Amino acid sequence: MGLLILGANEAILFGVIGVVLMIFLFIAMYAATRYKRCPSNKVLVVYGRTGGDRTAKCLHGGGALVMPLIQDYAYLNLEPMTIEIDLTNALSKKNIRVNVPSTFTIGISTEPDIMNNAAERLLGLTEIDIATQARDIILGQMRLVIATLTIEEINQDREKFLGLVNQNVNSELMKVGLEVINVNIRDITDESGYIDAIGRRAAAEAINTAKVEVAVADKQGAIGEASANREKQVLVAEQVAQSNMGQKQAERDQRIKVAALEADGIAGEANAERSKQIAVAEQTAKAVQGKKAAEAQQRIEVATLEAGAVEGENKSQAEIADYKATLEERKAEAKRRGEVATANAAKDVLEAEKAQEIARLEKEEVARQMIEQRKVEINAEAEAERQRRIAKGEADAILAKYTAEAEGMQKVLEAKAEGYNKLIEVCGDRKDLAPSLLIIEKLPELVAEQVKAIQNLKIDKITVWDSGNGGNGSGDGESVPTGSTGNFLRGLMGALPPMHELAQQAGIDLPKVLGQVADTKQNADSRTTFEAVPVDGDEATDA
Repeated sequence: MGLLILGANEAILFGVIGVVLMIFLFIAMYAATRYKRCPSNKVLVVYGRTGGDRTAKCLHGGGALVMPLIQDYAYLNLEPMTIEIDLTNALSKKNIRVNVPSTFTIGISTEPDIMNNAAERLLGLTEIDIATQARDIILGQMRLVIATLTIEEINQDREKFLGLVNQNVNSELMKVGLEVINVNIRDITDESGYIDAIGRRAAAEAINTAKVEVAVADKQGAIGEASANREKQVLVAEQVAQSNMGQKQAERDQRIKVAALEADGIAGEANAERSKQIAVAEQTAKAVQGKKAAEAQQRIEVATLEAGAVEGENKSQAEIADYKATLEERKAEAKRRGEVATANAAKDVLEAEKAQEIARLEKEEVARQMIEQRKVEINAEAEAERQRRIAKGEADAILAKYTAEAEGMQKVLEAKAEGYNKLIEVCGDRKDLAPSLLIIEKLPELVAEQVKAIQNLKIDKITVWDSGNGGNGSGDGESVPTGSTGNFLRGLMGALPPMHELAQQAGIDLPKVLGQVADTKQNADSRTTFEAVPVDGDEATDA
């Protein structure tokens, strides 16, 4: 009886072990089917609950285990797409509309951040839909670039034009996960015929130049040998000088353009490198964070499984001993645990969807705020540069004005000094004549100023009240034949400073032809009067 019981227990034990092995084998086979490998010409996108704040995990090469129920996967094709851009009526800088047909070769980028943008924007779209979106972006950026360039810059400096197109188009395509592989500008035309006119003008100038050179050659052949040799040497020297000048000017222009392009390239590289470093740092931090979270989750699950294994072994031993008694109870317990696990899985799915939606909204808001911030910074920098240039221009204008005034004042003073020196040289030993001549030169202006004092007086409007002395208007016993009005005018003219008095106050003597100043005693009060002493037999006149 004991042997039968022992044999039954061993059979049960072997059956349990077989069931466990079959379960592990099934799990291994299912895991093998859920491990997805990524071809070299595609990007594997794993979406669902991927950990971290990203909505999807993108892989280029390698593979990843796609968890059932909470994760799924899809592929993005990396094959290049060729898009024909028939750009017409694009407005250039000089308001001339041009046609710029071109061919763009684009594809999904393999950079981590840009792959994530492609997973968010392009996953599930057909190649036609992707090409339509890219075409709209390329057309807008092409028109924007053409609006900043003249026809000459577009037609002649193709390298600059292609560089601006690559820079603007690539920066916008990266926002949806694409990148520019190649750009081919086929031909550039305009409806007004401006480009053809430029070509015809260049051809006409070349033809005219050739005709002039032929005529000059015929003229040189008709001249004598000696004259031809002389002119040949002169022309050779001039041509060598012009060639050197042209070469130096071309080298200077080349250095200026190269320096400008290098400066733009360095600035662009610096901005790109800074953005790349920031993105790499952010992604590295997120990767480390996700890795740590995955390790923590793995340790928790391993510990849970180990604890469950130990608990299972203990329960197996207990169940073998009391299997029949507790079979129904264990079935009920297993059913309850299954329902709880299903409820927990549904809860996790809902939480993952909530986190995904929150992350998407936060990303869109942050991107919009960053764009607005960059616009404000660009506008502020442009306004500051404009203010600096205006201030510099005003400062240069003020400096030029004061410099011109100073130079003019210096020339006037130098001319006056030269005139004074010549005047002193003419006077010779009579240095005292120089001030007299200068005063004589200013006499008309002095007399004019004296006349201005009474030129606006209206004599017929003046009323003079007599003081009661009759015809005697002087008051000192001297009879004056004139009336009160005459006395008034005589006193008014006497109030003006005489020329001799002005000359005496200036410390100079007037020439003798203008008379001399003499002191005379008049009446008992010893007053001083000024009279003109007769010269060369002329009678004296009152001052």
